Amino acid sequence: MHQHRILPGVGLMLAFCALAPLLDVHAKLASDAIPVGQITFARFAVQGALMLPVVLLMRLGWGMSPRQMGMVALRALFLLLATYGFVAAIAVMPIADALAIAFVEPFIVLLLGWLVFGEKVGPRRIAASAVGFAGALLVIQPSFVAFGAAAFYPLGTAVAFACYMLITRHMSLYFHPVTMQMQTSVAGVLLCLPVLVWAEGTGIAALDPVMPQGIYWLWLFGVGFWATLAHMAITYALQLAPSSTLVPLHYLEMVSAVTFGYLVFGDFPNLLTWAGIATIVASGLYIIHRERLAARHPPLAVPPAPPPAGPAAG
Repeated sequence: MHQHRILPGVGLMLAFCALAPLLDVHAKLASDAIPVGQITFARFAVQGALMLPVVLLMRLGWGMSPRQMGMVALRALFLLLATYGFVAAIAVMPIADALAIAFVEPFIVLLLGWLVFGEKVGPRRIAASAVGFAGALLVIQPSFVAFGAAAFYPLGTAVAFACYMLITRHMSLYFHPVTMQMQTSVAGVLLCLPVLVWAEGTGIAALDPVMPQGIYWLWLFGVGFWATLAHMAITYALQLAPSSTLVPLHYLEMVSAVTFGYLVFGDFPNLLTWAGIATIVASGLYIIHRERLAARHPPLAVPPAPPPAGPAAG
């Protein structure tokens, strides 16, 4: 790719790292009075409302085959589960701690690619994944003592988001990124609505919807608004620059998460959490390094065996 395309791509990736934690800040603010399920619904509903005029202005097609509709629904389901798990986590624990645990997602993508799709993964990358999980445990252990089972929610987010990324990788071959975002938002709304309707009046704290009051309307809108901006930034970043350049920058999101967490909520990771963050980041960067080497030097094809020797010439 040309340099004049790579630099804007890097800029958009940095914008994603700065904007994505604002989604989490608004979700955490909203969670004081709004159920987690309703916050998750707002993320999809607001994003869909914001994306609709973009899709219409760009005159993008809406047609899908039944198989494509199924893929969109599955993508939306995994994103819904990832969002719900993360919002449920940050409702009770610091954003940076939850994000650090969720950053094991690249390791899960690697392992799923190996187990499900038969992608070749060397022992070094498997070892780095194990070290990364150990780093996550360093973050989970004090978080579990302080916040209970909520400390494991980001692991669920990581698994769901890994599945979401694998599906997205496949769908990007035949979906325009803007259309894919819009259709996923619509599917997410359609998946959330029946659950919220069923939960109304049940008293289930995480799902029973309430009427937002005052500033909470702004917090809910912010969840979808910042999600839209952040995900559009990373979508176009990946079109302009190679993922091998952009993926290491993703860890800069931790800087934004720690900064906003401290400024808005007064949260700051303790030493054990910092050790876990450093372990996860180092393992992730090592895996990226090994994948770059593998892409640069693919294994040589094994030459076909020579045919059996015929009878010697007389």
